Amino acid sequence: MTPSPSKLLAIEGLRKEYPVRRGALRRRIGTLRALDEVDLEVAAGECVALVGESGSGKTTLGRCAVRLIEPTAGRIVFAGEDLAGLAGRELRKRRQRFQMVFQDPYGSLDPRQRVASIVAEPLAIHTRLAGQARLARVAELLALVGLAPELAGRYPHELSGGQRQRVGIARALAPAPELLVADEPVSSLDVSVRGQVLALLADLRQRLGLTLLLIAHDMAAVEQLADRVAVMYLGRIVELSSSEELFRRPLHPYTVSLLSAVPVPDPGRRRDRIVLAGEPPSPLAPPPGCPFHPRCPIARPRCAAERPPLAALAKEEAPLGECGRMVACFYPGEMLEGRVRNGEDPSSMRRGA
Repeated sequence: MTPSPSKLLAIEGLRKEYPVRRGALRRRIGTLRALDEVDLEVAAGECVALVGESGSGKTTLGRCAVRLIEPTAGRIVFAGEDLAGLAGRELRKRRQRFQMVFQDPYGSLDPRQRVASIVAEPLAIHTRLAGQARLARVAELLALVGLAPELAGRYPHELSGGQRQRVGIARALAPAPELLVADEPVSSLDVSVRGQVLALLADLRQRLGLTLLLIAHDMAAVEQLADRVAVMYLGRIVELSSSEELFRRPLHPYTVSLLSAVPVPDPGRRRDRIVLAGEPPSPLAPPPGCPFHPRCPIARPRCAAERPPLAALAKEEAPLGECGRMVACFYPGEMLEGRVRNGEDPSSMRRGA
C-alpha cells in the first residue's frame, strides 16, 4: 500500500507482540499479540477515531503510531517517510511533527514542575526559542487552551482535572505538531467538563489544521469529533467507516453491540441493549476463524472456520452507496436488519434520535 500525498499517516501491516514469561527462570510460554496486521490511513486534517472495548488494541496502536512503543513488524509512514527505520537523533527530530495527549491528566504531568515549566519543556527540546520569546509562547499556548495566565505559576496538584488536561494539550501543541494522538482525553474527567474539553479539541483542530487520531470508548465523543471510525476487536480493525454512516447503519455485529450501549437522551425512547455473552477472548489464545464468533449472536459454522478479511463492501451489499466502507464480517449488516425486523426503529441506533 503506497500512501497518496494527502495521507499524513499510513500504518501498514502493523503487528505488536509481547512475550509471556513465567517461572523463576522467566521462560517464554507464549506470545500475546496486541496488534494483528493492522492497516490504517489518516488524511491530513482528518479526525479518525479508534473505538472498542478495553484490551482491543486502541492505545497500543496509538502509541506505536508515534513510536512510543516499538512495533514488532509493519510500517509507520508519516508524511511519506517510514518512521520504523528511524532511531536516535533522527527520530527525535521528527517528534516535533507528532505529539500525544495522554489519558490520565493526573499521572502524565510532573508534580514537581510548575505549569509554565511543563509547557516550556517541549519548546526547549524542539525549538530554538529562549528567554522572553519562550515565555511569550507559553503564555500564548495557555491562552489557546483556555487557561488563565496566573495558572502558569501553579503546580499540577493545584489544578482541577479539566485544567490539567488542558495543560497536557498545551504541552502537546507546543512544538506545533501536524498530528495529535489523543488517548481517551476525557475518560478521567467529570461529566461536567468532558464537553468543554471535546469542544476545545474540535476548535483547535479547525483553527490549527490539526490531524487527530482519537482513541475513545465514549461513542458520543466519537460522533462529535470523528470524520471516520475504526472499530477494533482483539487487536484487529473489524469495521472502518465514515462516522455518519457508522452511526446510521453499523455493519459488524460488534459495532451494533457497541452502539446499543450509547444512552438515548429522550426518556420517551427505548433501546434494547445487546449484552454480549462472555468476555473477549485472550489474545494469548485467540479463537480460530472470526475472533468475534464466540460472542456473536449471528455466528454460523463458517465464522468458526474462516477469518473474514477487512474488505470493502460489495455493491450488492451496499444499496445506500456505502462502497467505501470496510468490514471484517461474512454477514455484514444482518444483525441490525434482524433488530429492525423485530420492531426496533433503525434511527434509534443513532445517538439522540
